[in-house]
Amino acid sequence: MSASDLFRKLSCGAKFSHKNKLPSKRKLENADTVNLPKLKVCIKEETDSEGDAKEPVSKSPMMVVESTQIKSEDSCSDESDVEEKASNKPEQKKTPFHKKNLPPEKAELINMLRLNRLRNQHNIHVKKNRHGPKVPNIIETFEQLSTEYGVSNRLVSNVLACYSKPTPVQMQAIPVLLKTHSLHACAPTGSGKTAAFLIPILHHLKKPMQCGFRALIICPTRELAKQTQREALRLGDEMNLRTHVIRSVDDPKRSDYSFSSGRNYDILVTTPNRICYLLSQNPPKIDLSNIQWVVIDEADKFFEDSKNSFREQLATVLSACNNPSKTIALFSATQTRDVNVWVARNVPNRIRFSIGLVNGAVEAVDQKLLFTGNEAGKLLAFREMVAQGLHPPVLVFVQSKDRAQQLFTELIYDGLNVDVIHSDRAQRERDNVVRAFREGKIWILICTELMSRGIDFKGVNLVVNYDFPPSTISYVHRIGRTGRAGRPGKAVTFFTKDDTVNLKSIAQLIKSAGGEVPDYMLQLHGSSKKARDNLLKKAPKRATIRTLPAFEQQQLQRKKRFVSKSKGKNKSSIVSRNSKNHSQTGQQKKISKLPASEK
Repeated sequence: MSASDLFRKLSCGAKFSHKNKLPSKRKLENADTVNLPKLKVCIKEETDSEGDAKEPVSKSPMMVVESTQIKSEDSCSDESDVEEKASNKPEQKKTPFHKKNLPPEKAELINMLRLNRLRNQHNIHVKKNRHGPKVPNIIETFEQLSTEYGVSNRLVSNVLACYSKPTPVQMQAIPVLLKTHSLHACAPTGSGKTAAFLIPILHHLKKPMQCGFRALIICPTRELAKQTQREALRLGDEMNLRTHVIRSVDDPKRSDYSFSSGRNYDILVTTPNRICYLLSQNPPKIDLSNIQWVVIDEADKFFEDSKNSFREQLATVLSACNNPSKTIALFSATQTRDVNVWVARNVPNRIRFSIGLVNGAVEAVDQKLLFTGNEAGKLLAFREMVAQGLHPPVLVFVQSKDRAQQLFTELIYDGLNVDVIHSDRAQRERDNVVRAFREGKIWILICTELMSRGIDFKGVNLVVNYDFPPSTISYVHRIGRTGRAGRPGKAVTFFTKDDTVNLKSIAQLIKSAGGEVPDYMLQLHGSSKKARDNLLKKAPKRATIRTLPAFEQQQLQRKKRFVSKSKGKNKSSIVSRNSKNHSQTGQQKKISKLPASEK
């Protein structure tokens, strides 16, 4: 077999022409024209048995390309990357991007960007103010208080015994107040606002002094004032600072807080009415000239347009605190326009910030709206909830003291551990009720708006709005008694056909917090501002809360019919008598007008 036959068989009859001719070799000498893949060329020097490196062998460019080792991603990361990291370690320390070699300005800028990112993560929204002071950086741990702000180890250990890490409002409010800047903060219910203003106050007061009150904390209710006092005593353990709550103003000896009385305290926690009463005495029985700190807790309550507003009392108290270097701090879970206007006018150089959505409901609370038809359906719905099983403690809100007492008389005979609290009860009775509810002796506590603000009951599982809240702000504060400090909670709101004024706004509030509401509620027509204001000023009339047997209801109806008939008979008899008397007097007048001869 010839060579041509053998080649034909091996090539399977393939023919070669200029069409399928192989391309000519590219000149590798020109590096710009070479379009090779980016490969890492690993050329290792060979060593002999004695460990000496041989002289490098000159290779042509073609030999260099052939000797390149094409590795997979895994192999490259295992070998070449490790060698590259090892070789670049000393070079990274010399780069200007390393922390140690950064200039102070750039390091501060990087730290500021990091803290702003933390603010965004925790929904801390700082309001910009051109003429206000510079906003201090947030704190991430309580240990920073001693290292950066010089807070005593005793106070830091007390704080760590109560809290593990700062909440968002504490992260921003504590540094601001430690710098003695005035503050206006809005944070959700149960977010730790009390500790946010107590820690800076305890740090600045340091030790007891014989110069009268140096810090004033104003609360809307006495229950909240006592709760704040307990928190101050817990955080100020072994610091010997004296915190006082004004219990009564009737006793002339116990209600005298002037310098001549010899009674010296450091922190005063009270309501504005009692301070105003002591200031109105002649001479005044309290001296506030040395006040260095003024904290207004639940600030929006003092400026609301209702009969329970404290706007005038607050102005009297602040005028008595005539120390020019005092620091004013306002805290609340909700904001209103009146508060913002007052703060801008009276505290211009303040720092403002808010946590999360302003006037928003707590997302940790499972919220539900329940239609009951009428007032009688509310009692049936509540008893059905009790039959299905309640997990105490439970708070039940009603709109007035009378309705609270009526509901209490209905539930007391159902075999439940229930009690009621309102402003008509004596202070000792209210304290006993709150203490029993905290200890678990009372399962269901019926209350009014008195207990809707600031009161911290540990582990409240359910809030029932028996009467519809008069505003969205009231709704936020009511359901804020549960779901505190990250715990889950539940809120059920009863409503009837008469509660349509605020139904749409509260439904939107629940929707924004992640709850489920029917679509028809969101499509309702919004109520007018006049109707909402009237609802705040005057509560709607509701039927009496009571359950009567059928025969008693029939008797009541018979009595009503009998009374109405008797009233009708009396009216008719009175009308007939009046008509007779009128006719007699008319005849007498005619006779008197006749001449003497005719008479």
